[in-house]
Amino acid sequence: MEKLWTGVTAGKTDPLADDFNSSIRFDSRMFREDIRGSMVHAAMLERCGILTPEENDVLQAGLASVLADLESGALPIDPTAEDIHMFVEQELTKRVGDAGKKLHTARSRNDQVALDLRLCLRREIGEIRALAAALIRAVTEQAEAHREAVLPGYTHLQRAQPLSFGHHLMAYAMMLLRDMDRLSDCAVRMNVSPIGCCALAGTTWPTDRVWEGEQLGFDASALNSMDAVSDRDFCLELMSGLSILMMHLSRFSEEIILWSSWEFRFVELSDAYTTGSSIMPQKRNPDMAELVRGKTGRVYGDLMALFTTMKGLPLAYNKDMQEDKERVFDACDTAKMCLRVFAPMIASMTVREDNMLAAARTGFINATDLADYLAGKGEPFRSAYKLTGQIVARCAAEGLTLEELPLNVYQSYSPLFEEDLYGEIDLRRCVEKRTSVGGTSPASVEAQIKYVKEMLDDGKDIH
Repeated sequence: MEKLWTGVTAGKTDPLADDFNSSIRFDSRMFREDIRGSMVHAAMLERCGILTPEENDVLQAGLASVLADLESGALPIDPTAEDIHMFVEQELTKRVGDAGKKLHTARSRNDQVALDLRLCLRREIGEIRALAAALIRAVTEQAEAHREAVLPGYTHLQRAQPLSFGHHLMAYAMMLLRDMDRLSDCAVRMNVSPIGCCALAGTTWPTDRVWEGEQLGFDASALNSMDAVSDRDFCLELMSGLSILMMHLSRFSEEIILWSSWEFRFVELSDAYTTGSSIMPQKRNPDMAELVRGKTGRVYGDLMALFTTMKGLPLAYNKDMQEDKERVFDACDTAKMCLRVFAPMIASMTVREDNMLAAARTGFINATDLADYLAGKGEPFRSAYKLTGQIVARCAAEGLTLEELPLNVYQSYSPLFEEDLYGEIDLRRCVEKRTSVGGTSPASVEAQIKYVKEMLDDGKDIH
């Protein structure tokens, strides 16, 4: 295939160099965006009197036929082509003749690829946000079903205080809402059109960049042509957001892995999301959760790879920037794959409330409530804290829980203890009392669920 840049050179590069230079393997996924951008570019050229109406009609029909054949599979993408832009233009020229050679007027591959990438990633953000929303709904449904289930909450992986399982799950719903918001915010800064900036200096042709950008759904047009073609902040920002999203999925995965172990047995994952062992017939391994946890490092690596690529580049475009697409596409694909498997894994998960409650009954996780009881009776909290610590130590030595310690023993520590203390340290009561905004009480969890549902139903950018 003849190089479209043949002129000052003969365009005859070593086949090994051709393969090394080619990006068609990964940028071919942008063929829809490339053709859409070309259609609007041709319409702009006609609008500005650079193309005749007849030439524009020919180009529109030719581009539409190329798109249809690519989508149907009738036209295979040539793996020897340098990139998707060259492939589309050469195929178009084959079909419509010299009119196809006029399409590249007043643009460069530098602004063209920047355009395609922004259009492509804008669509990716919509897909990722929709998948995140589906996961939030699955989490919220489980939280609603188990808002009164009691389990031990942990700090430092030590049993700390009693929680509602619904409350624990809603922590992840809140994280994922922030992830969606970050992605939406990223899309705002991404939605600036680079087309018409050409190689780096703009053009002498009487074009209308603003109209062209508006037709492509952009909110604004880049105000500096060098920045427009050399900027990949939008890729880095998206990958940063995806890295945070993956971190949240990884933390969630870690808890699911712990909860589904025999040591916890708080949940049971569906057979559809576990695997067995080739040698140990009793095993049910949480491989999907483990893979999500592992793939988090892959997305981090994509981000750091592009950061490293970009850090020393002079203005404007450099071929190094071809490395952007493999990294950002891999990060998007990985995040989408993880979200797709995570939502049904959570939705099909069986919650063992009995095991959660049994675990909550050990570890003295109602000790804070005992100290609060004394403080409510007038004992200074620090003194109440010390007395409670002494009582816990005694219970631990005698193999008792706080609920099992007789009242007369409590009263030997303080006359403020009365029969009502047992109601105050009941585990379910401990959870129900925490009615502060954002707390673990069923009423507070209901409020959190209502908020999340409203945010999702609002659906500002979920599509």
